[in-house]
Amino acid sequence: MSKPFMFEKPIGMRDTLPELFETKQRIANDINEEVSRWGYRAIQTPTLEYYETVGEASAILDQQLFKLLDQDGNTLVLRPDMTAPIARLAASSLKNEAYPLRLSYHTNLYRSQQREGGKPAEFEQIGVELVGDGTSSADAEVIALMISSLRKAGVENFQVAIGHIGYVNALLLEVVGNEERANVLRRYLYEKNYVGYRQHVKSLPLSSIDKSRLLDLLKLRGGSEKIQAASELVQSEAGEKALQDLSKLWEALECYGVTEFLKIDLNLVMHMSYYTGVVFEGYGSRLGVPLGSGGRYDELLANFDRPAQATGFGIRLDLLVEAIGTKKELTPQTCIIFSNERRKEAIDLATQKREQGDAVILQDLAGIKDVDVLSEQFAEVIYCIGKAKNGGANDE
Repeated sequence: MSKPFMFEKPIGMRDTLPELFETKQRIANDINEEVSRWGYRAIQTPTLEYYETVGEASAILDQQLFKLLDQDGNTLVLRPDMTAPIARLAASSLKNEAYPLRLSYHTNLYRSQQREGGKPAEFEQIGVELVGDGTSSADAEVIALMISSLRKAGVENFQVAIGHIGYVNALLLEVVGNEERANVLRRYLYEKNYVGYRQHVKSLPLSSIDKSRLLDLLKLRGGSEKIQAASELVQSEAGEKALQDLSKLWEALECYGVTEFLKIDLNLVMHMSYYTGVVFEGYGSRLGVPLGSGGRYDELLANFDRPAQATGFGIRLDLLVEAIGTKKELTPQTCIIFSNERRKEAIDLATQKREQGDAVILQDLAGIKDVDVLSEQFAEVIYCIGKAKNGGANDE
């Protein structure tokens, strides 16, 4: 293994420069304020978790986990998602609090990437978890909140696709008969490789009717009328139950007045294996990848000995900034240049302006090579230069 170059970073790690950082910070503040207004309480969990608990429960592929050993030989992971840590928290530190719990977070997540992947291995995510409520009202709440959060962040054109993993599972199992065959088809749907899906369906030893059922699944994307169309393809009780869930969800979302941002997509399959019901993804017009996603996971909490139904979402802050497309200007700053004799005056002036809410930089004249360049960097430059103790600001 060759020695890294001096300025080289680990694969997938990125620097965040001031302009991008301030933009992300503003957007995060807007979203966090909105989430708080909806009654969600912010929490924070450790960067490191045990592999045997949170690591395995996270459903992130094992090769994507950053692993290390502690002094006792226990395997630790950098947290790859927040759903599993919050499930652990609900069953431990919050075990005496009654359900439902409304929790929010804003944190960094870590997933190891392949060299050719080009994806960040560390990224910021903002999200919520509504734990202990299995109703369609809870699903509608988190979807409406994600829409409201995207709007507060400044995303102008976006759409949220809603599906139901229970429907997909029911239809595939009805037609192909076992999980192994269904998993192959689910993989095509997850990758959105619809050409490969069609080719695979055509190669299966099925009747023309069953092949048509599988191919018609790809047509179930659009308005709420697709729920009725979906009922014509499925026969099992589980499939019908999933469609009933979607109908109730749509009715609840109509009450929130957000259906203009929605579409039904019964091809939607998520990468997280713990999803059990309604799933959803939010897309902006500028990007072909989800800005945020979420869904119902009713079995995960049982892994931590406090069973509960739950739903939630996470928004990728880096992708959100990219989707908005324009970075806001840096916070205007005032620079006060002072000479040694008027240091106290400069500090007092800076303190006064900071108390008024201004961003102020104090700069010793002796540390500047070119004073004229500073006028291009700051909104205002004030000079406290000279030996006159009684002189005011801007004396030179």
